[in-house]
Amino acid sequence: MILKNLIGTAAFVALMFIVSAFVYKNKAGKSYQNLSSKNNGFAVLELFTSEGCSSCPPADALMGQIAKKYKDKPVYILSYHVDYWNKLGWKDRFSSAENSQRQQDYSHKLSSQVYTPQLVVNGKSEFVGSDKNAVENAISSALFSSEGIRLDLKAEIISKEITFDYKISELNSKNKLLITFIEKNSSTNIGGGENEGRHLQHWQIVQKQYPVSLNSTEETVKFPLPNNFNTNDWEVIGLVQNTKSGEIVSSTKAVF
Repeated sequence: MILKNLIGTAAFVALMFIVSAFVYKNKAGKSYQNLSSKNNGFAVLELFTSEGCSSCPPADALMGQIAKKYKDKPVYILSYHVDYWNKLGWKDRFSSAENSQRQQDYSHKLSSQVYTPQLVVNGKSEFVGSDKNAVENAISSALFSSEGIRLDLKAEIISKEITFDYKISELNSKNKLLITFIEKNSSTNIGGGENEGRHLQHWQIVQKQYPVSLNSTEETVKFPLPNNFNTNDWEVIGLVQNTKSGEIVSSTKAVF
């Protein structure tokens, strides 16, 4: 009688184990599917840097590493050279007042200080641009986000102009399109300032950025062809940004 009860108890325990394992497997499978379905995000990395800043070369180099590592992923790097370092011994040939103003705009929206090297991710967060762990974590988090507004951008060079045909999946009166011309890499021998005597490498240099009002889901716009532009050494990145919050809600590279 005791043996019968033990056998019955053992059978019951075994059955419950099988059922529990089945439920756990189903829950795990369901969870895994949900995680995978959300992995449709993108990461826009906007670095504010300067050739006159001795803390900036490590951040510039990190952007080069990130560009190589994530070349087949929706990770978009834009390096803005600011001009407020120019009065401290060296004029950065890639710098502009427009780049400095963009950083100022972020400082207001994010309640952050203005400094270099500063990295802004998807217009929502900022930190020191040479912090590799922070950069990798931010990219992983951004790529794991759900897919947002879809943007398609096709480009064609005609004479001294570039024509862009864009399509966007939805309109929002607060959003604008930023078409950004980027030189993939370059270098400079530094003759003054904090980096005097160094040969600095640069990646994903913002040369020009044009704002476009989004009045329809499909439209064609034209811009002058930048000096020395070619499709091997340059690329064009489109950003859709909320002008109120600063959040970037979509991004893509132009297809030539």
